[in-house]
Amino acid sequence: MVGAVRELLALLAAGAAGLAVGGLSTAFYFTLAGLGIGLVFHVASWATFTYALRDDRIELRRTLVGRSVKTIPRDRIRGVDISTSLPHRTLGLAVVHIDAGSEGGEAELNAVSRPEAERLRRVLLARAADEPPGSPEAPRRRVLARMRRRWYVYAPLSGAYLLTPFALAGSLLGTLYNLGDDLGLITRERVETVGHEVVGLPTAAVVALAVLALFALPVVSVIAFSLFNWDFTVAERDGSIVAERGLATRRSVSLERRRLRGVELADNPLERLGGVRRLGALVTGLGDAAHRGRLLPAAAASGAEELAARVVGAVPGPLRSHPPPHADAAVARRAAGRVGLLALAAGRPWIAGACAVLALLAVPLGLDRYRQLGHVTDGGRLSVRSGSLKRRQVVVEHGAIVGWRFRRTLFQRRLGLATLDVAVGAGDGGYPAIDMAETDAVAFAAEITPEWVRPFLDE
Repeated sequence: MVGAVRELLALLAAGAAGLAVGGLSTAFYFTLAGLGIGLVFHVASWATFTYALRDDRIELRRTLVGRSVKTIPRDRIRGVDISTSLPHRTLGLAVVHIDAGSEGGEAELNAVSRPEAERLRRVLLARAADEPPGSPEAPRRRVLARMRRRWYVYAPLSGAYLLTPFALAGSLLGTLYNLGDDLGLITRERVETVGHEVVGLPTAAVVALAVLALFALPVVSVIAFSLFNWDFTVAERDGSIVAERGLATRRSVSLERRRLRGVELADNPLERLGGVRRLGALVTGLGDAAHRGRLLPAAAASGAEELAARVVGAVPGPLRSHPPPHADAAVARRAAGRVGLLALAAGRPWIAGACAVLALLAVPLGLDRYRQLGHVTDGGRLSVRSGSLKRRQVVVEHGAIVGWRFRRTLFQRRLGLATLDVAVGAGDGGYPAIDMAETDAVAFAAEITPEWVRPFLDE
């Protein structure tokens, strides 16, 4: 049934193609053939697929064309996600997506009953010390945070959602143009006529359309944000952090607490002005961390920090400032100036002018970048922050640190600065504390893991 519903759009496309090629009878046969092939394929796929849950693994078998057996050990599983589209919810079904990291790969069960999906998630993520695989007890659930209705208006502050109307309009216009071209409805004369009519519009009409577009951008971005993140809820259940979101398609992502190493708070200049921050989780071996690790897509800064405190503990603070911004603006100015001189010498004055503008813009950008730098530790967690156009602050448990890396560029050596990379087996793998004083960088690492740093110190 779910497969048949998903094939409806393809069948309509086949019918439209048949109608354009050979008339109504051809469209009927195209649709009938597509329906028959689709149903046979889905029935055969269902009849030849089985799965078995063992004490230490899950096995998935397919025998449609060739025999295939995929085995995923339970200790390799990094997450079990559950998603439900509208057809799935109507029939009481769900899709179970199993993520076993880069070593174990991925697997999908489409579709099982909702109770079976919840049972599979609980059993596959359960540890032997906490719960036997066959335990019938219902998992305990504690809500950590829930998306507030007023936070949906923060969507226009994010560039991704603000550009959604352009993407939708481009996709729709492209589809209509291709369909019209295939059906012979679009000709060169008609395109030229439409172009002349648009150019000949009164100035007042053009201004009205521009104002309407400006108002439509934030409205459509809020609608798109709501569709993807409706009723975003973060809960703790059965040793996992579970994030649920979505309106048309409801998705539930589970992150094991034992693999959670920290969190990341991110924002851009517009979000900082509005007091908005985004929160993500740093989990070892997590695939598609940008989406699966999302804990709050956009929230008031206080709400994001409260959830971070409930997940990994209070965010350490206040941050220690870094040395004055000698390098940040200077390096950008010098690079732009050198490119401008080369362009001027090559007879490209417009490039030289653009480089001059960039050199001027580099000053406030460098100063803001310096203001955002900071680091701190509270004895159990450390926090480093950097970035201007995209500011990121990570909070990492000391036990998650697997190494340090000290870097010094030519300009940093002249100014007595260094960048300290915190190596973590989660998220991006490492997070930099940029432009620290050399002595501060060494002391910061030695304060957290003295036994690692002491052998390399010069008495």
